[in-house]
Amino acid sequence: MQKAMDRLEAAVARRRRLVLLTWLAVLLAALPFTLKQTDNLTSGGFVVPGSGSEKVDQAIDDFDEAERESLAVVLAVRKEGDDAAVRRELERVDRAAGKVDHVALAKRERDRALASAAQRPIVVVPLEVSGSQDDAADAATDMRDELDPSNEPRDGVEVHLVGQQALWAGMQDLTKEDLETAERTGFPIVFIILLAVFGSLAAASLPLALGFGSVALTGAVIYFLSQQTEMSVFVTNVASMIGIGVAVDYSLFVLARYREEVQAGLEPSEARRVAMRTSGLAVAFSGITVMISLAGLFMVNSTTIRSMAMGAIVVVAISILAAVTLLPALMGLLGRRAYARGRLAVLGGLIVRSLRWRRRRPGRTDPANTKPGFWQRWTNGVMRHPVIAALGSSAVLLALAVPALSLEWGDGALRQFPKDNETRVGAELAAKATGPGAAGPTQVLIDLDSGKVSDPANARALKDYAAGLKRDREVASVAPPLTSRDERSALIVVTPKHDSESPEARAMLGRLRADADAGEGLGTRAGIEVGGTTAGVEDFKDLVSGSLWKIALFVMGFSYLVLLVLLRSVLLPLKAVVMNLLSVAAAYGVLVMVFQYGWFDGLLGFESLGYINTMTPPFLLAIVFGLSMDYEVFLLTRIKERYAATGDTRTAVAQGLAASARTITSAALIMVAVFAVFAGTGVPSIKEIGLGLSVAIALDATLVRLVLVPAAMELMGKWNWWLPGWLDRILPHADFESSGRSGGDRQPPPREVPEEREPVPA
Repeated sequence: MQKAMDRLEAAVARRRRLVLLTWLAVLLAALPFTLKQTDNLTSGGFVVPGSGSEKVDQAIDDFDEAERESLAVVLAVRKEGDDAAVRRELERVDRAAGKVDHVALAKRERDRALASAAQRPIVVVPLEVSGSQDDAADAATDMRDELDPSNEPRDGVEVHLVGQQALWAGMQDLTKEDLETAERTGFPIVFIILLAVFGSLAAASLPLALGFGSVALTGAVIYFLSQQTEMSVFVTNVASMIGIGVAVDYSLFVLARYREEVQAGLEPSEARRVAMRTSGLAVAFSGITVMISLAGLFMVNSTTIRSMAMGAIVVVAISILAAVTLLPALMGLLGRRAYARGRLAVLGGLIVRSLRWRRRRPGRTDPANTKPGFWQRWTNGVMRHPVIAALGSSAVLLALAVPALSLEWGDGALRQFPKDNETRVGAELAAKATGPGAAGPTQVLIDLDSGKVSDPANARALKDYAAGLKRDREVASVAPPLTSRDERSALIVVTPKHDSESPEARAMLGRLRADADAGEGLGTRAGIEVGGTTAGVEDFKDLVSGSLWKIALFVMGFSYLVLLVLLRSVLLPLKAVVMNLLSVAAAYGVLVMVFQYGWFDGLLGFESLGYINTMTPPFLLAIVFGLSMDYEVFLLTRIKERYAATGDTRTAVAQGLAASARTITSAALIMVAVFAVFAGTGVPSIKEIGLGLSVAIALDATLVRLVLVPAAMELMGKWNWWLPGWLDRILPHADFESSGRSGGDRQPPPREVPEEREPVPA
């Protein structure tokens, strides 16, 4: 594998200009499509195949007067508004509906709205919606674009778009704004961290350039993919969040190794070769592990989840390609500026050395009295007390994970909006006029086993069933049953007293489904399915929560296999999987404390929802498992390299950790900073993913990599490298035991803290 990386690095070195021009041309060609990446994304994609809500959704077309989705325009007439202003706004709504597929404004509803405006300050104008649920979602998005709803009145009339799909369309606009804010904030923070790590403007710019390029190219790929398949609007947030962190981290790993080898005395060309055949190969392996982890999300049969996973996989793949082709070309182009510190960094280093020199005691320069570097001392301290270190770090992780045992799943859009957001204001105005549940009614489908709806026995059972629905404490109204064209099915629309995302509406749904086939009556002569807005949300929640165990098994199994090939050890990959599970569990626990228990609502500036968003746990599991493998691969390959050279586990761990700890902590700091930006901006569902990833990566790079890993490896001793002979014969060789330096593979151990050495300024 190292030979393949050698050939790739040599090809890039020979054709450096061609590589750079190719990347530049691709990036320039992609930018126009990147800017349009959201044009074909949908706020739909939540339909659950085979669920009760899907069965009701598919049957709606059999009923002439039934509507699949409720979509309406709210006109809030202020004191300065008059009939002429209302008429102008209705005309604008009519023109907008004429431009959007699957939406229409009936003349009778327009006339009724004009008559009502003189009597009531809030008028709800229903729109006729046709097509599938996803068609309705896209129509709501297009209507928002045409109407441009706002809290600011036009000539005394506020206009809002309401309905469940209008909520998701508003969420789409809000996430776009938050994404732009996060990117504007995230890139400068990452640049400052890189500048502190490398001490060079040129070197700090390289990872940032790769991060920007990877995210931009992914945007173009998303645009073209959305032309061929349905993709969720949330894919842009996930791709940007993962892309910035991953692309910067991968380039940081390679660039740090390159600078280390130059500082150790190698020529730049040889240092690039060593960096690519070690850290470059580690980046490729860890990136593949991330992609495999994300592929586990395809275990969920959901368009939304799968499209988001696809976007994340694309950005990781582009980041790998950029790290092993574009980065070495840029390093060669920059020459000395890629590895030398800037003047200010050198001056600062000289000042720090002079201060240290004054504090030195006589005889300190004697090699026998040289004090080990910080990471060497840290590792030695951990490995002198491995039991205490292992138990202490594990106890902290388990304590943080305890709240995860009470994790509650939930979903919805309304309560995620700020209270002054236009979409939420419109929904609350509509609730005052028509009742909270009118925007998302529950639909009950009755498929008769025999006969027609008009048959006496069937009609009597249907009447009794409708009367029973009215007795439910959460039901506000029950509409007269609609009869299908073949007269073998009926549809009853039930309006709850609370909004469709409320706990009360969800409880009502549970009662309707539990009692659908109970006792004698309609359940004995018909099949009953409950659908509608609340049912769709609950079915999606059940689908995702019920698939989490499959995602976990997939991610753990394939992660173990990749590390087995890479490390050629049976127990080290098992240790890595267990430790990654601890990091994920701890992140889940923190999310429950913050977003479910609401312990830190004042600090985060919003009210907790009382549950964890449905999409957060599976995404957190897949992403954290993948990103944790980055640090695991980078650390253990350095340790394995030193073990091949020394044959001693303790020495290998000490030297490997000392050589990689600074890079790992720097990379983790960048990841945490990027994810923290998303945790501080955006709707709760995005905040959850941002905070969860920040916590998980911070714990993984500190407690796990710097404490638990060395302690566990010290306790395991020779068992770290145990591999049965039969398995040794069939596994391919990754050749990480060789650094690839000239003069042979088995080199003496490097000096203790290579990262602290600086080149002499020219």
